[in-house]
Amino acid sequence: MAEKKRNHPKEKTQLHPRNAHRERYDLNMLAEGTSELKTHIFTNEFGDDTIRFSDANAVKALNKALLKHYYKIENWDIPEGYLCPPIPGRADYIHHLADLISSNNKDLQKEDIRCLDVGVGASCIYPLIGHRAYGWSFIGSDIDEKALAASQHILDSNPELKPFVELRKQDDSSKILEGIIKPDEQITATICNPPFHSSAKEAQKSAMRKVRNLGYEKNKLNFGGQQHELWCEGGEVSFIAKMIEESKQFRDNCKWFTSLASQESHLDDIYRVLENVEPADVKTIAMGQGNKVSRIVAWRF
Repeated sequence: MAEKKRNHPKEKTQLHPRNAHRERYDLNMLAEGTSELKTHIFTNEFGDDTIRFSDANAVKALNKALLKHYYKIENWDIPEGYLCPPIPGRADYIHHLADLISSNNKDLQKEDIRCLDVGVGASCIYPLIGHRAYGWSFIGSDIDEKALAASQHILDSNPELKPFVELRKQDDSSKILEGIIKPDEQITATICNPPFHSSAKEAQKSAMRKVRNLGYEKNKLNFGGQQHELWCEGGEVSFIAKMIEESKQFRDNCKWFTSLASQESHLDDIYRVLENVEPADVKTIAMGQGNKVSRIVAWRF
């Protein structure tokens, strides 16, 4: 006998008001357009339809369905072992960025907005959502040739998107903006989902916490991610600090520089680095999804 059915909130109010994913997933409705999802839906002990969020194939099938239903992306896939992004959280970043851009560029037309996705990855997720939600165009950079090839395949499989997304390889892994932004290029904003962890061990511990929070067994661990997607020396503070330092060089090329920062405890260190480059404005934008709280750090000159 199923346990007493849990009462779920009708709306995820911590998500941005324009986020299409504020309501609980209607998995059966989503599966009508993406049959691959049907095989992963089951009824749990509370009588709720769900999927196993520790199963990479199940999460990928859900992403395909969400992208198809809400963003009209007919063909999407990622190689095995690469990060499978949470769509609601990625959409939240885009919506908050739209508010930031409009805060001091109210007359800017959508066709004039061009964003740089630092670390576009294999999923091309920010350009897909950003273009479908707002009509923006994008540059997507990455150091990983296989990831760029996967993103290019997504664009090739959805040809109506190709004119709006340009992919560029970062040939120097010690650089972030240098070698990507051209001298006379104008960019409205950067987007960045930095490697959060400072070591492989730290990344593994974080993944295990996710498994425990989801209530699955240790051997069910199945969170994707290449090394450079998950960790770098010094973690996100070091990565964002490097991005801040490089941003000085491109102060006339970009209206807003932004990055996710996963840990509130890291903000003081990030703010200290920002003080050294003397920006005209700094903003910290809180975001929430379920039990997870994150924030966007933004600065402009």
